[in-house]
Amino acid sequence: MRPRSVEESRVIMTELVLPNDTNPLGNIMGGRVMHLIDVAAAIAAGRHAGRPSVTAAIDEIVFHEPVPMGSVLMLLASVNYVARTSMEVGVRVEMEDRTTRERRHTASAYLTFVAVGEDRKPMQVPPLEAVSTEDKRRMREAEERRARRLERRGRKRGRPEA
Repeated sequence: MRPRSVEESRVIMTELVLPNDTNPLGNIMGGRVMHLIDVAAAIAAGRHAGRPSVTAAIDEIVFHEPVPMGSVLMLLASVNYVARTSMEVGVRVEMEDRTTRERRHTASAYLTFVAVGEDRKPMQVPPLEAVSTEDKRRMREAEERRARRLERRGRKRGRPEA
């Protein structure tokens, strides 16, 4: 399998925050942001794998500040790390003020996706080629998160720590 670069998986998704997306305070609902994060991440994972990929886990979603109705949301997603059948995708959510075009970081998330075949069973994915210094840093940090995830999973299943 030919390695694929981080750039090949990159997604920039843009959404306008409409009244139906908001809570009684006039800000976008967290659940709506989570949905958009999952969609952007699924597109990035699918681009890398070259096939449908499903959400296996979400490490955490951190909300930094509210996003008012009428704002533009920019979701920036790309694959950070690849194992045999799974991929970590990072998503950064930014709010863009429609008047000033100023952008602010409003949320972040890391998700794990698994590529699936026609039989809906996990399939091997191409290796990830980290080209830039930033790509390499993100890959290194993703490897560390993966090690922590596997360690937690082992403890939950009653396995001794390695």
